[in-house]
Amino acid sequence: YTGEIKGGMRPSMKLVVMGIINKKPKSIEVILSSAPQEEDTEGDVGLQLKVNFMDKAVQRNARLAGKWGQAENTLSFFPFAPGESFKMEIVCEHQQFRILVDGQPLCGFTHRLSQLASLTALRVFGDLQLTKVA
Repeated sequence: YTGEIKGGMRPSMKLVVMGIINKKPKSIEVILSSAPQEEDTEGDVGLQLKVNFMDKAVQRNARLAGKWGQAENTLSFFPFAPGESFKMEIVCEHQQFRILVDGQPLCGFTHRLSQLASLTALRVFGDLQLTKVA
């Protein structure tokens, strides 16, 4: 799935991704980026959220000027289960993105990109069936 974020991201905005995870999932990715191309090399990525089911990890990263930064992995819990539905909320705050799953705070990711409004594309792909993106 690739969708447009009208007017780009800004503080107090919230994106909602709802779906059902496949029975044998490997990974899910949610990406907020400046360019909607599938494999863009120049586009900045304000938030890459990579859910890895093998490691029960959720990795966060950003790409500025074509360079990926240091990935963040710390989590208090792993909320995703094969075959289960989930509701992920990405709340844009002044200092960070706050990520909630099924209403529980999962993690934060401090903004590395100063121009939040340049984030105009939302991509969701991986081992899931999307039920709603808002």
